[in-house]
Amino acid sequence: MALTDLPLHAHGRRLAVNLNHEHGLALLSLPSLGGLRLPVRARRAVEEAVLGLAAPRTTGAEGPPRTQTRLGPFVHRLAPVHPGPPGEKETDDLRYVVSGPRGYLRVLVGMVRANRPWRLVPGLSKALAAALATGAVATVNSTVWSLAASLSTPRLVIATVGSVALMIGWLIVDAELWHRSPESSPEARQRARLYNASTVVTVGIGVLVCYVGLMVINWLWALFILNDQLFASVTRTPLHADEYVTLSWFVASVATVGGALGSGLESDDAIRAAAYSKREQERRRMLQDHDDPPSK
Repeated sequence: MALTDLPLHAHGRRLAVNLNHEHGLALLSLPSLGGLRLPVRARRAVEEAVLGLAAPRTTGAEGPPRTQTRLGPFVHRLAPVHPGPPGEKETDDLRYVVSGPRGYLRVLVGMVRANRPWRLVPGLSKALAAALATGAVATVNSTVWSLAASLSTPRLVIATVGSVALMIGWLIVDAELWHRSPESSPEARQRARLYNASTVVTVGIGVLVCYVGLMVINWLWALFILNDQLFASVTRTPLHADEYVTLSWFVASVATVGGALGSGLESDDAIRAAAYSKREQERRRMLQDHDDPPSK
C-alpha cells in the first residue's frame, strides 16, 4: 500500500486509487481526499483499499479474472469518486477517478493542504524582516499618519488587495513558481492549470497570514510608540481606537510591499521550500532537470 501527496493523472483523469490485484499493490493519492479530516479519511480509504485487494476474484467465460467487490462505502461517500477503466497498456485492474467541479476543488484543496501554506511566513525570513522594518518606520512617519487618516475604507481595501496581489505575483515570478508544461496536449494543459491554481492559492494564503500578522504587530507597535497629542496636531484627528486600526491597516499594506521587495533577497530554493511540500519540490526538480539540455 503506497500513499503519495501528489495528484495522480492518467488520460486526462484525476486519479484517487489504483489497485493491482495481480501484484497486490494499491496507490492512494491523498489530495483526492480533500483537506478536511485527512488522517481519518486516509485511514479509512487505506483500510478499504486493503480489503479490496483481499477480495476474491471471479473468472468469466471470456477475458481475464475480475474482482468480485469494489471499494467500501466510505470511498463511495466521497462523491464524485467513481470507478474508471485503466488504460489498455496498464497493469492496474481497478481505478477510481475524481471528476466534476467538486472533485477538482477537492483535489485542489488537498494539494494546498499538502503544501502547508502557513510555513510560507517563517520560511521567508528576509522578506519578513524587510516587512517588519518597513512597518516600524512607516508607523512613526507623520506623512503616513496623514494618509491613513484621509483614506476611506474602500481605498484601504484597494490598498490591501493591491499589496497582497503584488506580493503574490512577485514571489511566483521571482522564484519561477509558475508551471509551464513542455507538452501541448489538453491533458498537460489541464495538469498545468491545476498545479498553477494550487500555487496561487498556497502563496495567497501564506501572504494573507503574513498580512494579518503585520497588521497585529503594527497595531501593538502603534499603541506603544504613538503620542496622541502629536498625532492630533499633525492629522487634526484625535487618536482613538479607530485611528489605531486604520493606521495599522494602511501600514500593513505598505509593509507588505516592502516585504515583496525584500523577498528578492531570498534564494529561489528557499521560496520553493517554503511554498511546496517535499514531494512537490522533487517533482519540479525532476522536471527542470529533464527540460534542461545536457552540458557539453
